[in-house]
Amino acid sequence: MIARLVIGIWLWGCLAWGQQVTLSWQEDVRRYAEAHDWSAAMDIVDREVARAPSDMDVRAWRARVLLWSGKFSEAGIQYQEILVVAPSDPDNWIGLATVYSREGRAREALKALDRAVELDPNRADIHVTRAVTLRALGFPNEAKVEFSRAVDLDPTNGEGRAGLVSPHGEPRHELRVGVNTDLFNFAAANHDEGLALTSHWTPVWGTSMAIDGYHWGGLDAAKVVASLTGKLHGWGALTVGGAVAHDNGVIPRDEGFFDYDRGFKLPASSFLRGVEITYAQHWYWYTTARILTINETTLLYFPRDWTWSLGLTAARSHFSDTGAEWRPSGTTRLGFPITKWEDRRLGGNVFFAVGTENFAQVNQIGEFSSQTFGGGLRLQLTGQQDVTGFAAYQRRSHDRTASSFGFTYGIRF
Repeated sequence: MIARLVIGIWLWGCLAWGQQVTLSWQEDVRRYAEAHDWSAAMDIVDREVARAPSDMDVRAWRARVLLWSGKFSEAGIQYQEILVVAPSDPDNWIGLATVYSREGRAREALKALDRAVELDPNRADIHVTRAVTLRALGFPNEAKVEFSRAVDLDPTNGEGRAGLVSPHGEPRHELRVGVNTDLFNFAAANHDEGLALTSHWTPVWGTSMAIDGYHWGGLDAAKVVASLTGKLHGWGALTVGGAVAHDNGVIPRDEGFFDYDRGFKLPASSFLRGVEITYAQHWYWYTTARILTINETTLLYFPRDWTWSLGLTAARSHFSDTGAEWRPSGTTRLGFPITKWEDRRLGGNVFFAVGTENFAQVNQIGEFSSQTFGGGLRLQLTGQQDVTGFAAYQRRSHDRTASSFGFTYGIRF
């Protein structure tokens, strides 16, 4: 009897120890993932894969680590290999859908989620994920139906209930109003104000409309700006637009522009998180001058919301009584977080520009050199509202100076 009792306790202990070991490596992976130590997390997963190469659950953990670390392409390949062997596990289809969503391939994500729903139609989390994808594709009514199904299956599902309260999801429009003042030591002050509406109609198409007013030297001028933006996954975004004005001889009569923006996301384990490159051309037609600017800007994203940008501009000025002339200029900006409390965030930036001219007004182009120093603040009031402010000081040739300051208020809906 005692021997049987000892053997039973020993067997129970072995089973409990084996279960603890099984759970411990998964807990270690999660712990390293939370610390963004992806190499350590991957080492553990690779060790377990080597022990059980045919265990698809272990391989699924490897796919998750790749996904969490930002290696979307590798994660997608891993999930596809898993689904060849285990096509009936809805969790793997959800994982593949998540990869597609992170890559901006929302329609392919929806197809993967359709398969997950077929396999297990009674899981509320799958319906919530499918609703979010439908909402991103611009189908709020279909998304609302999916949120409703999730709540019917699980009345305590917070994401489903929140989706029903706010079926349109993230705000698609931003309305921004701003004012600006330029003070000169050689002329009267300039004032301008503007109102802009930016809309993201679908994940592919967006528009922007703006009205700007100028008051300079006792003269008033105004212009209307419009642009269209198209985005394609893997190709970046292209914006084309123009402006027409009641120029009154102080601002461009007409404008045309385009810019191409492409971003590259780097692995989360690297110090540099991402790179964004923008190439732009802008034509300004004044009554007495024609200006063409070619601009290239590189924006670097670092951890903790730090950013650094470097922009180079080549401007071709042609006045009616002179020949054409090219002039270079450059600007750099460092952005950084300051503090946050509850939903509010305060960030700042400092910038320096040399040779940079403001082609919005005719008195700010021509033959002069300049150095500009400045900075700004951005206060995120809520998820839908923010206030920004800036100030700058410019030293020009011929002992001329200019000081600028202004602010904008934005609301998203």
